[in-house]
Formats: sequence, C-alpha cells, structure tokens
Amino acid sequence: MKSPAINQAMNILRELRAISEASHDIPEKMEKIVTMIAQQMGADASACYVVVDDNYLELFASCGFNPGMAHKISVPVGEGLVGEVVQTGRSLIVADVWKHPSFSYKPDIGEEPFKSFIGVPLIRWHRAIGVISLQKKEVYEYSRAELEVLETVAMVLTDMVASEEMIDYKNQLIKSRGQSSREKYKGLSLSKGYGIGNAVVHRRRQAVTKIFAEDKEKELKRLEVAHTKMNADLDEKFNSTKLGIGEHVDILDAYRMFAKDKGWYKKVSDNVNSGLTADAAVERAYEDMWNRLSGTKDAYMRERLHDLRDVADRLIGYLNGDQIGKQAARYENLVVVAQTMGPADLMDYDYTKIRGLVIEDGTPTMHVAIVAKALGIPVVAKINGIYNQIKNGELLALDGNEGYVYIRPSSPVQERFKAKIREKEQLRAKLASLKKLPSKTLDGHRINMYLNVGLAFDLDYIETTNCDGIGLYRTEIPFMASDVMPDVERQISYYRELMDRAGNKKVVFRSLDVGSDKLLPYWSNAGEENPAIGWRSIRITLDRRAILRKQMRAFLRAAEGKELNVMFPMISNYAEFEEAKETLLIELEKEKRRGNPTPKKVNVGLMIEVPSIVFQLEAVLKEADFISIGTNDLAQFVFACDRGNPRLTERYDVLSAPFLHVMQEIVTKADEAGVLCSVCGEMAGNPIEAMALISLGYRNLSMSGSSFGRVKSMVRSLNVEEMEDYIRILLRSNRRTLRPQLISYANDHGIEIY
Repeated sequence: MKSPAINQAMNILRELRAISEASHDIPEKMEKIVTMIAQQMGADASACYVVVDDNYLELFASCGFNPGMAHKISVPVGEGLVGEVVQTGRSLIVADVWKHPSFSYKPDIGEEPFKSFIGVPLIRWHRAIGVISLQKKEVYEYSRAELEVLETVAMVLTDMVASEEMIDYKNQLIKSRGQSSREKYKGLSLSKGYGIGNAVVHRRRQAVTKIFAEDKEKELKRLEVAHTKMNADLDEKFNSTKLGIGEHVDILDAYRMFAKDKGWYKKVSDNVNSGLTADAAVERAYEDMWNRLSGTKDAYMRERLHDLRDVADRLIGYLNGDQIGKQAARYENLVVVAQTMGPADLMDYDYTKIRGLVIEDGTPTMHVAIVAKALGIPVVAKINGIYNQIKNGELLALDGNEGYVYIRPSSPVQERFKAKIREKEQLRAKLASLKKLPSKTLDGHRINMYLNVGLAFDLDYIETTNCDGIGLYRTEIPFMASDVMPDVERQISYYRELMDRAGNKKVVFRSLDVGSDKLLPYWSNAGEENPAIGWRSIRITLDRRAILRKQMRAFLRAAEGKELNVMFPMISNYAEFEEAKETLLIELEKEKRRGNPTPKKVNVGLMIEVPSIVFQLEAVLKEADFISIGTNDLAQFVFACDRGNPRLTERYDVLSAPFLHVMQEIVTKADEAGVLCSVCGEMAGNPIEAMALISLGYRNLSMSGSSFGRVKSMVRSLNVEEMEDYIRILLRSNRRTLRPQLISYANDHGIEIY
C-alpha cells in the first residue's frame, strides 16, 4: 500500500504531465503548472524562477501573488531565498521568511501576507537552472515528506525547463528585448587546434517520466540488465580504442571503476525497493549525494560529483534503450556541444570524426578536456549561454588557440579555418619525420627526452617517438584498476611487461602515489579538509610500510639483471627520503640473502614537489642518485593555488620570475652535486615552457607521447646559449608572467613552438 506522500506525488505528476502534453504555449503552461502544484500541496502561493544566465533568475510563473508579474521580477543569484537555493543547489525550508537573514523583500510581487517558504532547486547536470517554491500565510515548518514530494516533482519539472521548447522561448525573449544573438563567442581554450564541422548537441539526460514502480521485481531486473550492459560496453570501448598512454587513460580507467562502484549501485537498488522505478531510483541516488556533498570544498569530491552525474545519466540512457551518438552518424565532421561532459562521453561518438568540443562549463583540469587534448581535439569552454544558442546540424568553427567559437561562419571564415587545418596536418607530418633525428639544439646541446607512462599495456609511443626511455611510470594505475590490492606477483607482471617493452631504454618507476584525487576502491578513505596537502603519496606508504615493502620487492624482482630506477613522490623532508630509501635497500639485502637474482644496479631518487625539500636539497643530493621535478604540484604549493579551481586558472603562471627562480635553484644545485635532474610535470610537455626550462639548464625532460613531437621540434630549432642570455635578463622582471616575452622571443628567432 502506497503512502499518502507517494499518492500525492503521483497525482501531481499525473496532472503535470497532462498540462505539459496539452497544446498550451510556455507562459500559459507554466502558470497552470504552478497553480496546480500550489492547490495539490495546500499552499497559498507558488512561483517558478528560471536562471536566465549565470548572474540572475527571472520569475517565469506564479500564483497567489500579484498577477501579471511574470518576467518583471529578477533576482541575482545568491540574493534572497530563491537566490540562495540556486547558489547552493540545495532545498531550503523556512518557517517565517521575515525572520530569515537571507530574505529579500520584493514589494512589486505582493509577498507581504506570506510567511512560510519551501524552495527546491531544479538541478540540470551539476547546477541549478531554476527554483520551484511554495509559501503559506501562516508560520509553518514544511515536513520532510512534503519536501520529498516537491523534490520528486522538481525532477520532472527540470526536464521541461531544460527542453528545446523552453530554450526557444527564452531566445525569443532575448530578441524581443533588443538583444541579438552573436555569431562569434570568446571562451577559455582548454585544448589548442582548429576545427570546423556540424554541431551535435550533447543531451544525454533522459526525462524521468515515471516515478513510482508498479512491479518492484521487474524494475530491479531492468536495473541489473542496464547496469551490466553499461559496464560491458564501457569495457569494450576502452579496451578496443587506441588512446595512447598518459593521464587521459588513467582518467578513463578511474571512471570505469566508478561506474562499477558497488556502494552506489546498492543505494540505487534500495531506492527501487522503496517503491521507485529504476529510472527515478538512479536520479534520487544522485540527488541525495548532491545534497550531501555539493557544498564540499574537497576538489576530489567535487570531481566525483561530476562523474556521478555522468554515470547516472548514462545508466538512465541504458534503462531507456537510448543509443548515444546516433544523431551524429550522418555527419563526417562533428563539433560536440555540451553543458558539461563526463570523461567517457567522447567514446560514445566516433571520436575520429570529432573536430572540436564546446563545453559551457569547464576547467583545464576537467577530465573530458584532458581526454580530448590527448586525442588532438580542440576544446573551448566557459562561454555562458552558448549551450542554449546552438542547434543540431549548425555549422561551427572552433579556434582552440585563441578560444573563439563561430556559429554559422561566413565563407571567408570557413576558408581561413580550412587553411589553418591544412597547416596543422602538414605540421603533424613534419613532426612524424623527426622520429629518427637526434634531439639536439642548433648549438649542439643534447636534450634527453622521455615519456610519462600511465598504463603498461599500451606503450606504442616508445616505438613511434624513438624516446630515450620512460621518465615516469605511474605505478598507482594498476592499483586503481584492480578490485583488490595487487599482490607481489601481480605487480611483478606489470613492471616486467613495461621493462620488456622498453628494451634497453631507461625506465623510472615512481612508488605508489595515491591519496588526494586518487583513491583506491578497496581502502577505507576518510574525508579530509585539504586532501592535496593531506595524507597522501609517500606519507601513506611510510605509514603502511608493508605496502611499500611489497612494491620494492616487486621492483627488484621485475628488474633482475637490469638497471632499476626508483623514485619516491611527495617527499617533504630529508628524513622521509632516508626512510623510503632504507626500505628499498633492506628489501634488496633480503633478496640477496634469499639467493634471488637482483638488478645489476639500483638507483634511488625522489620527486621535488614540496617546497620544503628545496631548503634541504644539498643534504638530499648527497644521498640521491637522481631527482625529478613534478611541476604540477610544486607550482600549486609555491603559489598556494588550487590548480583545479577555475577562479585561479589564469591568475598564476609557471612562466613567472618567482617560479623560474625556484626551478633554476634546483637544477643549479643538482648540477653542482653531479646528480641527474629531470622534469616530469606538465611544463616539460609544453614547447614554450620546455624552452624556458632548457634555458635554465635542464637537459632531461619527460612528457606525454602526444606532446613529444612538438617539444622535439622546438629543441631542434633552439640556440641555447642565446636563449640563456635572454632568460637572465627576464628573471629580473616583476611582471605577473613572462609568457608574452618568451613567445615573442621564440617568434623573432624562428623557434618552433607550435
């Protein structure tokens, strides 16, 4: 027997669907819906606000207030109760609005008689696109059951507010106010390059039209079949696609593990057992997680919410038999347009036909941008409102170098883009021709170029780049891809396969680097306020020494008869390096006593990522055989800047005098001590930044395979001694960044920084 709350919700949804399917225009439809909801829930007034852009909401419909106020009332995001609901993305219940500190009085609407308030956000992807609110004249505390009814109604109402019909209506409003839609948009470049093709609007999210289950067992079976099919398809996509090696592959494998998470699947199953359909159960599981975690400052948890939204939408698609990417089949050249995307989304299309990606929400560290960059797809993001401006099939041109998107470009613009694309193809052919040529500068300096490797089973770049070796092997990836902690024998198989593929080339293993945004599914991970500077990396393995000992044992056995290079990450002081090195040497002595074959030589190093170790560098260099600088973490710690925070994306630059001084000090001390020094962070894979590193004295760079050709081309066109003179002058500057000066220098001297 269904509860009264369920019956009430079912009645509202039935009437809402009837109103939506009737031939009313948007204003009439919205007025009927808010009036019906108010009547069904015993409210004296109701209102629906819709987010018009990122800055404010507009009243689209109301009942109980002064009539004729639609589109005459606007509220800035964050102001008043409805503004707070949108800003936080969470529901709000207030017994007496006149006593609430966030209440903002709007005299025109006629809200003087009303006291109690309940507001529920309309969540699309990970952000609120509107608010449905109810009010009563008396002081009243809305119950949890009433909140759940309104949240259930909001799930369906959200899809109407995000529909094509509503988008067209909002565009008409904009035009009627004398605002014309633009044909050229400026955004933030996340991946360079040029592309032109037909727009494919990425709208995976399916409307949840049926909330309550008629047959619970049938719904559980639907869920099981869809979940199994989704994961099988993900496995097939990722295993059959040649994606190269690097962070993008790590991301996709982490995503695949997230889709298989048993805890999340159990929450969905529990929702079905409570009476929801499989579709509604998935949506409710996501909303519950969002309500709990949307306010977190934890970068890892924020990224997981994005992944959870993507997995939830994907699973709902499978429940409905939706075949993602079908609409794109008729186009040979695609530009995918999305409000946001998950890291697996590009695999839903024939990514070889994707010429560009436009994401309304996005940061350089978002997972789909990293995957797209590895595939050579230009990406432009952070263009407010563009998602609602573009329709399927429209011709788009994407300038990923400057961050422009052209809608319906003119013939001259099209020709200009086609010429740029031809230049890029010619460049690709030129870079491929560099394979057999030495990585030497014009004045004869040899620059050793290595690869950063994510997965051992896909090492094609070793052959295609003719690199000097593997400068960084991320050993945490096999740990993350496994359902249980890999034992010593499994680890040996991973490491031996890598060394066999590398042949006589140098291989540097980084010890287990987990924590922060890289959590293992079989570990209990307590939440931390600041995980990037918390219990992570070497701090974990020194505390859980058995894990470190087993990995050292696996390294030693996998490298029998060969040279073994091991470096420890996130070292903050001399004592930590001493402990880690001692652990490796003790395991080496144990192997010798057991009579096991051992490496012919063992070199021990560390990563320079934490500023404190720079102040103990002289002492460390007496004990280390080599060092490698992880510029990603080092830069964020030097600048006290969360590199995943979009507000700080362009505020700090590694090509500034303070950071370059730090880098110069490290390489100078290493050279004086006769210790090999390399860079394995993102700086090494960017031609203009690698040029600066070489001018500071670096001769060993490790990067992703996709960056290799561009950096090598720069190296072969650089005169180091001339550049050294220029960098000495630049380092006296107090400018925020030296990037423009370095780019101008490269252009003036014919240095190839494509």
